[in-house]
Amino acid sequence: MTIAEDVLVRGSAGAGDPPAIETHGLVKTFGSTRAVDGVDLLIPRGGVHGFLGPNGAGKTTTIRMLATLIRPDAGTARVFGHDVVSEADAVRARVSLTGQFASLDEDLSGDENLRLLARLLGYPRAEGRARSEQLLDAFGLTDAADKQVKKYSGGMRRRIDLAASIVVRPDLIFLDEPTTGLDPRSRNQVWDVIRALVRGGTTVLLTTQYLDEADQLADRISVIDTGRVIAEGSPGELKASVGTGTLQVRVLRPGQRAAARDLLQRVLGTEVREQGDPAGLTATVADAGPVARALAALADADIGLAQYALGQPSLDEVFLALTGHVAETAPTTDPTASEEGPA
Repeated sequence: MTIAEDVLVRGSAGAGDPPAIETHGLVKTFGSTRAVDGVDLLIPRGGVHGFLGPNGAGKTTTIRMLATLIRPDAGTARVFGHDVVSEADAVRARVSLTGQFASLDEDLSGDENLRLLARLLGYPRAEGRARSEQLLDAFGLTDAADKQVKKYSGGMRRRIDLAASIVVRPDLIFLDEPTTGLDPRSRNQVWDVIRALVRGGTTVLLTTQYLDEADQLADRISVIDTGRVIAEGSPGELKASVGTGTLQVRVLRPGQRAAARDLLQRVLGTEVREQGDPAGLTATVADAGPVARALAALADADIGLAQYALGQPSLDEVFLALTGHVAETAPTTDPTASEEGPA
């Protein structure tokens, strides 16, 4: 899919302009649940900033505060220098929000939805029709322009929802888990759209559970867990923070995995984790020296390997090291996580 860059372009920012997002001690509670517990963010203009965490970490609640949909209970948040509480209208004029589920009228066609939004946002009739045609072409939906949205595939629904988010080109777009439930081809199409938005000058705050998505798209990442930012940096910096390398092995005989794990732990002097693969093991290592000794020890113990590799840690391993659990399996404590709607 080719994205028409001129449909997405924003004006350039000046050197002295305020950051896209700045928060200090941001808090939101729901009853006895502290969904957001003192979040500090400083996000410059341009690029993709990843907001990474499990279900219930506080990602969506933070986004909804920044988008002026709910009020913070404590702390401050400014978007392009505008306070999200006292200058909410100014914030809304600069941002757009795309949630986890399409927020369009499913009984209308894609073209009808975009033309309706254009009219509501102040476009004259002819200009609204032209804007709809531009967006449908840019997002590869011209052939489906007259089809009801409820008949769109999952990938098409996400693309029409993104198109609706930029009828008026935003300076900042919040993408809250935009590829949830999509197949790999549709995810790649949405990723292409996000990259095109950034090339056009829009700043993107992307929340996701998918660590490979953050790795693919984000310039910097904030890791949030239980309502707090626990780490921040580029994908490379976060990976380096948990070790310089990762050893992955697959034993030939799954029945020997436990013995291989114990032997590797002794030689490497670090924890060795079992993978979902019944023959797989993973360990984070500081340097390659002990790895050679560990592989030789496995051979001496007659534990055959089907495969081994030494590489950089993945973001999955970073998240596990930081939080003690994987990103997809945390309990849901974010009361707004499934209450998506248009900004």
